[in-house]
Amino acid sequence: MDRKYRLTSSIDFKRVRRTGKSYAHPLAILIVAPNQKEISRFGITAGRTVGGAVVRNKAKRRMREALRDHLPSIETGWDIILIARSPIAEAKMPQIRKSIAGLLRRAGILG
Repeated sequence: MDRKYRLTSSIDFKRVRRTGKSYAHPLAILIVAPNQKEISRFGITAGRTVGGAVVRNKAKRRMREALRDHLPSIETGWDIILIARSPIAEAKMPQIRKSIAGLLRRAGILG
């Protein structure tokens, strides 16, 4: 994912978590907030409850890959955070893709 499409500052993460609307799934949590920009930006996190560093990084890579399928159809003007939950460590890739797609649909940001 190109750098301009990433949420990088902790201030932005805190703003989205504070003001955004969240949608939960057993594998991940999606939080969305409008950003008044021409692009949508994404932040992907995995807490220590997911596992050690290797497991967390694998979970983030897999969520990023599942999100990549939907990038062209996501509406612009949103800041989006994906938070991994611990069952994602054992989930197969088709399950992760399905859960990310369902969360994006529920949030109403797929164009």
